[in-house]
Amino acid sequence: MNPSELIDKASADHPDWRGQTMAEIRRIIRETIPDVTEEWKWRGTPTWSRDGILCICNAFKNMVKVTFLNGAKLEDVDGVFNAELGGNQWRAIKLFQGDKVHARGLKKLLLAAVALNAARTTGNARPARTGGTRAEKPATAKRRPSSATRKTKGGRTAPKAKRVTADDRRDRGRHQAGR
Repeated sequence: MNPSELIDKASADHPDWRGQTMAEIRRIIRETIPDVTEEWKWRGTPTWSRDGILCICNAFKNMVKVTFLNGAKLEDVDGVFNAELGGNQWRAIKLFQGDKVHARGLKKLLLAAVALNAARTTGNARPARTGGTRAEKPATAKRRPSSATRKTKGGRTAPKAKRVTADDRRDRGRHQAGR
């Protein structure tokens, strides 16, 4: 089965309000972004992509959840996001029985996600660097010994001693007993 058929089956596997909600979300996604790529990822997650993942949709026992993987970077003017609001990566929309899909808000989020992914692929999504670049090291910079070395009394560097753990001692005892 191709991903579109698997997504059809996922909606059909939930003949109640969850399947209808998933089908409505899918319709809005495909209407908003006609050239969206439908994928089936992570052993059963309907996924929609264009220049990167836009969103995923899952049906749970008492809700349908639409997660935007880069939702924290999207402006949610209509206040559609209602879950996963504390993180710095994704945002989600949880829909419970009786909830209506906020089509206009979902469309705005989808278009913003497409724009964000497009900016990332062209390299425009990176924040601007400030302060310019330094051509050479400052005159006071000195080479430091690596972290795998330590200073000795004479100022020379020597390899750090390996930390011996209880497991090492136990293993060492077994090896000596076997001789």
